[in-house]
Amino acid sequence: MTSTFAADPTPVLTSRLPQVGTTIFTVMSALAAEHGAVNLGQGFPDFDCDPTLLEAVGQAMRAGHNQYAPMAGVPLLRQAVAAKIEALHGRSYHPDTEITITAGATQAILTAILAVVHPGDEVIVLDPCYDSYVPNIALAGGVAVRVPLTPGSFRPDFDRIGAAITPRTRALIINSPHNPSATVWSRQDMLRLQELLAPTNVLLISDEVYEHMVFDGAEHESAALFAGLAARAFLVSSFGKTFHVTGWKVGTVAAPAALMAEFRKVHQFNVFSVNTPMQYGLAAYMSDPAPYLQLPRVYQAKRDLFRQGLEGSRLRLLPSTGSYFQCVDISAVSDLNEADFCQWLVREVGVAAIPLSAFYGDGFDQRVVRFCFAKRDETLRAALERLRGCFRASR
Repeated sequence: MTSTFAADPTPVLTSRLPQVGTTIFTVMSALAAEHGAVNLGQGFPDFDCDPTLLEAVGQAMRAGHNQYAPMAGVPLLRQAVAAKIEALHGRSYHPDTEITITAGATQAILTAILAVVHPGDEVIVLDPCYDSYVPNIALAGGVAVRVPLTPGSFRPDFDRIGAAITPRTRALIINSPHNPSATVWSRQDMLRLQELLAPTNVLLISDEVYEHMVFDGAEHESAALFAGLAARAFLVSSFGKTFHVTGWKVGTVAAPAALMAEFRKVHQFNVFSVNTPMQYGLAAYMSDPAPYLQLPRVYQAKRDLFRQGLEGSRLRLLPSTGSYFQCVDISAVSDLNEADFCQWLVREVGVAAIPLSAFYGDGFDQRVVRFCFAKRDETLRAALERLRGCFRASR
């Protein structure tokens, strides 16, 4: 009997994200592995976390904390997060109603967007931006409105941000310290933003995952520090970034109770709850603030090692005032565009970087690439040896 089914019975789908392919981070990491390159592309540490944290998680497992956690997160961890925010920023968030533990910061941002953005709502993003923002907005049926940061300095252009706000604007996403540019918003920037948003109903999603990586004696200007911003903001943070455990995918969100109630409506259905023993382990580990308070010193030392290693080369260093990234201008070393240069760099020099054009909606190419210095010193030295050998300044 002849089958009436087609050779391939899989139904044809209309993609929810037709413009999205494999991320540049996956592409460059795979290329680095293929060519044995030093991977300074994807933003993750190649060193271990504190053994004390591992022991705290192990102890939680042995104590039987291996079933579902409460939807909003383990109370001890929510209390620890609230205490940390109050100690650092003087803002009180109630752990029962205003703190939620998430499956990483990326899930937190998606959940915040799904909770507040309705089809047709506009969300302002500042280019260059982390690659999940715009797809998240699309999944909510929203419209991403891209406003560029000032080329070169990557400072916010508040006139352009203000001009982009319309009656349809539902939210604005900011990120400081900034990925990919390694810039940090100042107190004056945050005050200007507060003034700009004051007469509006625009919500704020403040991506603060690099909050503890601010250098040269500067302070992280959290949205929690500013009453007019905190009242409309989802503050997003990441235990993975702070404690060198990006693979654990545990993050946190703080927001006023009314906003958090809507956030949790979505959270309970796209994640429900987050890894239980890791939450208990993190709660115990946070009783000592030293591990995160020392991060500026730890990462500034790595930044300085990397920058000093490139001094005198033809790679022009841009400022790196926060995060664990260093951007360089390649104009003096190559006529290739950023993406092709990064491919060439892996194959011919043996070091992986990320083109900044990958963070722009229109692929804007300003001859700048991003390196990640959240690596062991020996990893950085190996990369520097290869980079200096290729880009040594001419005599």
